[in-house]
Amino acid sequence: MTRVPLVRLTLGDAEVEAVARVIRSGWIIQGPEVAAFEAEFAQAVGAPHAVAVSSGTGALELALRALGVGRGDEVVTVSHSFIATVNCVVAVGARPVMVDVERDTLGMDPSRLAAALTPKTRAIIAVHQLGIPCDLAGILEAARGVAVIEDAACAVGSEVEWRGRWERIGKPHGRIACFSFHPRKVVTTGDGGMLTAADAALAGRMRLLRQHAISVPAAERTDADAIRFESHLEPAFNYRMTDLQAALARPQLTRLQGILAERSAIAARYSEALSSSAVLEPPRPRPGARWNWQSYAARLRPGCRLGQTAVMQALLERGVASRRGVSNAHQEPAYADTSRWSCGPGGLAVSEELRDTTILLPLFQGMTEAEQRQVLDAVRALDAVS
Repeated sequence: MTRVPLVRLTLGDAEVEAVARVIRSGWIIQGPEVAAFEAEFAQAVGAPHAVAVSSGTGALELALRALGVGRGDEVVTVSHSFIATVNCVVAVGARPVMVDVERDTLGMDPSRLAAALTPKTRAIIAVHQLGIPCDLAGILEAARGVAVIEDAACAVGSEVEWRGRWERIGKPHGRIACFSFHPRKVVTTGDGGMLTAADAALAGRMRLLRQHAISVPAAERTDADAIRFESHLEPAFNYRMTDLQAALARPQLTRLQGILAERSAIAARYSEALSSSAVLEPPRPRPGARWNWQSYAARLRPGCRLGQTAVMQALLERGVASRRGVSNAHQEPAYADTSRWSCGPGGLAVSEELRDTTILLPLFQGMTEAEQRQVLDAVRALDAVS
C-alpha cells in the first residue's frame, strides 16, 4: 500500500536553476540573493523591512535580543507551540510565563494574557499556530503597550482583517513578526527564518546583531574602491542565511498565491467530508481570518469512543500518515523543572486538551487526486470502528 506522507516537498527545475545560479556566482552566504529575498518577502507580506536569518528559532531569539529582553525579565507566551517558542525566552535569560489558548484559533487567549502581565513583563510572544491567525487585535489591546512579537513561523500567506481591509500576517501588527522556512512550511529554504518590522532602527539593529555586529558588511568591503577595516561593535551572534537558501525560496515566493489556492481547495474538500464524520470534526475558521492551511488540524468529536492513538493507528493501517496535536512545552521533559517557568492565571487546561484531541492530516501542494481520495477513504472507514 502506498503511504500518503504528512508533507512532501514540491521543488522543481526553477529551484534547481536558482541554486545552480548561486553556485556559479561564487557568493554563497549573506549576499545578493539574501538581499533580493528580503525585498521580495517584505513586498509579499506588506512589511517595510525584512531581515533574513538562519532559522525561525534564531528569528525569535534575535527579536528578543533586539528588544533588550534579558535576565530578570518575564516574557508572556503560550505553552501550546513548538518548543522553540519557549526555548528562545530561556536562551536570552528571561523567564517564560505560559498562558492558555483559545480552542478555535489555537492562539493566545487575550483575557489570559491581560491577567498574566506584571511589572516584570518585557515582551509578549503570540503564536499564529499552524498558520491560523490568533486574535491579534485582542492581544495587542490586552498588551497595554508591552512589545508584542508575532511567532508567525507557520503563517506565510495567512491574513487578518485589519481596520476594514485584509492584511498579511507579517505586516507586522506587533513590533516584530518571525517566520520559519523549515521543510514543513508553505515556503521552505531547507531551514531559515525571517523577521519583519515597521521600525527602521529596529530592523537595522537586527541586521547588525545577526552577523557578529560587524560595522562594515562583507558586500560593502568587497565592492569598495578603498581599503576599509571592519570593527565588531558589541558581542553579537551568527544568524546569517546563505544565498543558497534564499535562492531556493525565491521561486516559491513567486508561486505563493497558487500554493495558497491549492492548499485551500484541499482543505475545503477535507472539511466537506469531515462534516459527516462520526469521529473527526473539521476546523472552523472564524470571520476576520484567512488561513494558509499550513496544516489541517482535525479534532476528535466530543463523545467519540476512539482515542487519539487509536484513530492515528487506524489511519496508518490504511496508509495515511498523521500527527497528534501541537505539543505543550510544559508537558515536555525539558520543562519538568517548574522553577524555570511560570504558569499564567487559569492554568493550561485548553492547551492540554488540544494536544490530545487534535490530529493533523496530510495536506501539501502537489498532493495528487489519488492521495486525497486515500486520506478521505481512511477517514470514512473510521466510522465503521467508532
